Amino acid sequence: MERGNFVDHIRIFTHSGKGGAGSSHFARTKFNPQAGPDGGNGGRGGHIILRGSHQLWTLIHMRYFKNVIAKDGVNGSKNKCTGADGPDIILEVPLGTIAYDEETGDIEAEILEDGQEVVWVPGGRGGLGNYNFATSTNQAPEYSQPGEQGHEGWKVLELKILADVGLVGFPNAGKSTLLSVVSAAKPKIANYAFTTLVPQLGIVPYRDNLSFAMADLPGIIEGAAEGKGLGHRFLRHIERNAVLLFLIPADSPDHAKEFDILLSELEQYNPELLDKEIIIAISKCEMLDEELKEAIAATLPENIPHLFISSLASLGIVELKDELWRALTWEGDEGE
Repeated sequence: MERGNFVDHIRIFTHSGKGGAGSSHFARTKFNPQAGPDGGNGGRGGHIILRGSHQLWTLIHMRYFKNVIAKDGVNGSKNKCTGADGPDIILEVPLGTIAYDEETGDIEAEILEDGQEVVWVPGGRGGLGNYNFATSTNQAPEYSQPGEQGHEGWKVLELKILADVGLVGFPNAGKSTLLSVVSAAKPKIANYAFTTLVPQLGIVPYRDNLSFAMADLPGIIEGAAEGKGLGHRFLRHIERNAVLLFLIPADSPDHAKEFDILLSELEQYNPELLDKEIIIAISKCEMLDEELKEAIAATLPENIPHLFISSLASLGIVELKDELWRALTWEGDEGE
């Protein structure tokens, strides 16, 4: 997906360096003209390495990296000197990036931590020099190894947004407004569907100088799991969220049905998403009285926490933060 400065999918051709050849050399000295084999090993070809950076949140800096080609290793030389390794190419990527082979679809790397480095496309090994093959019965080997070829192929980098809380809802459910109220993020807000075309991240301040990350994601429509609307471009970004906050507007004709549709789309895309902690927030509740709130609450699932909030009137926002923090803390304790 590419909108403005947000790029979350890159296809590039990669070619790691070839290993240097081993040397077939024999030492010659003034007092020992047959000193024996002393051919050194070849250097390793250059790797292509992925490194995580918390300062990046998009793959836009990779959009012109159509061909990434590492240099070859240097051949070995006399006196058992090993050739220099080919210089590595380091590609910095945002946290949450997955790298996979285009042909096989196999995931080859997953970058989740700042400073994490993964050798994505390894360079070829350098060949052995002839001194490695000397034995008591073969004291003058005249052969050495060539360097291994590098690896090449089309690869794909795909970003899945890393956030503690992901906002899930139909277009125009009030997700962008909520994010703008609870954080310093300034997503585009307008009274029409699909205002948000790319994910927006915000840091939500909490008590005692604590905070958590919230992602405003493009709205789901029925059939998103089959590719309708923004389809998989949206859905893949919620795979990394620890907690899913379902936003359903108060003026929805059927709140329970809307929740069921959203849940069904997630299940069709990836059933494991339903294992995440889920919270329901009925937005735009400034238009509801207590009687209507009770009627809506009665239609919602009993086993899922729900709150009534209004971003414009700042109603229920503190309680929402508390509930989200409880869910995030519970998730953290669960993994220990």
